[in-house]
Parts: sequence; C-alpha cells; structure tokens
Amino acid sequence: MNAHNRKEDRARSPERAQQAAIWADRLTQATTAFAVIAVAGVAAVISYQHILELTRSHGEDGLTARLVPVTVDGLIWAASMVVLDAGRRSRPAPALAWWSLAAGIVATVGANVVHGAAHGVIGALISAWPALALIGSFKLLMILIRNAIRPRADAEPQQCTTPEQLVPGRAEVEQTVEQAVLAEYQASLNGPGRPLSQRYLAEKYCLDRRKVKQIISAENSPSPVDSSSSDGPLQTSP
Repeated sequence: MNAHNRKEDRARSPERAQQAAIWADRLTQATTAFAVIAVAGVAAVISYQHILELTRSHGEDGLTARLVPVTVDGLIWAASMVVLDAGRRSRPAPALAWWSLAAGIVATVGANVVHGAAHGVIGALISAWPALALIGSFKLLMILIRNAIRPRADAEPQQCTTPEQLVPGRAEVEQTVEQAVLAEYQASLNGPGRPLSQRYLAEKYCLDRRKVKQIISAENSPSPVDSSSSDGPLQTSP
C-alpha cells in the first residue's frame, strides 16, 4: 500500500510542480502590475498638480486649467496604446503615434521642469521626477500587457489551410501549397475588394511572408521566353 502511494505521489509531482509554477507566475505578474499601476497613479497625480499650477500661473483658470494637464499626459497614454496595438498586429506603428508620444513626453517633462525651476537645479530635477516616473510606468505597463497577450507555448498550434481543404469532395488534389497561394491571390485581383495581403496568405498557409512574396513576384515577373520573344525575331548570321 505504501509503495502504491509513493508511485501516485511521484506521478503527481510533475503536475504539482507545474501548478506551483503557474501560480508563481500569476503572483509575480499581479504584484508587478499592482506596483506599476500604483507608481503610475501617484506620479500622474503629482504631475497633474504641477502642470495645473503652471497653467494657472500663466493666465488660465477654471475648467481650462484643469483639463490642460489631462491633454498632456493623456496624449502619452493614447499614443502608447496605438504603438502597442501595432506591435500586437505585427505592423509598424503610425508615424503620428510616435510624434504624439514624443510631443507628450517633451511637454510633460518640460512643464514639470519649469514648475520647479524657480527653486534651482535641484528643484527642477525633483519636480521633473514624477513625470519621468509616469513615462517609465507607462512603458512598463505596455511590456506587461504585450507579454500577457502573447500565446502560451502549450497553446494549440494554428491550423493551416491545406490545398485539400480548398476543394471539398475531391479525394486527390494535384495542387501544391504554392499553387494554392497563387490561385487565391489571383482570384482576389478580380474581386470587388482589395487584393489579399501577403501577411494574410502567410498566416493562412503557415508560410513565411518572404516565401509568399517570392511566389507572387515570380508570377508577376516576365519569363525568359517572353522577354526574348518581345525583342523580335532572332537574327542569324549568313
């Protein structure tokens, strides 16, 4: 009986270790997210107060003075979300997002520096620190979100489309994957919408985007026979 129990314990030990690792990962992610959000919240409140006082000291008051700090730090958040979304979709972030992010960083750091400049260099640095902490917290939060939405290693692999699936009811299909990619791309050229993107075809057939580009480029490039025939008849020497 004891031997049987020991065998069961050895069989369950890998599962227990895996569960412990999962809980440790979740605890680490939760505490890290809490710390980042807490620092970002405190830094945002201090930065808001600094920009509010600076805005009021330069002639603005009422609702306008209260909303100006929101537009400064809010621009950083909005631009960071756009950059994050582009990274999730494996697309380059729009130039406007990068320019907006840079403008927001310069504005919030500059406003906090000016707020503390009356107290010398040390005062300017102390006043600018909340803005720097807020920017750093934004970037750390983006990293946490990006890592959280990545597919796990034990997730089911993506089901790729095979040429057999494109023609139901046929037992044998002579069409290769390259021919299927080319046929679907050519069919989309005659459709009402835009041609299919290389990224879509690569994900559908589980191919590299460079491979899809080579397939399409090879079809669009003129063949040696066509190029030689377009030059006219060959001249033979007498």
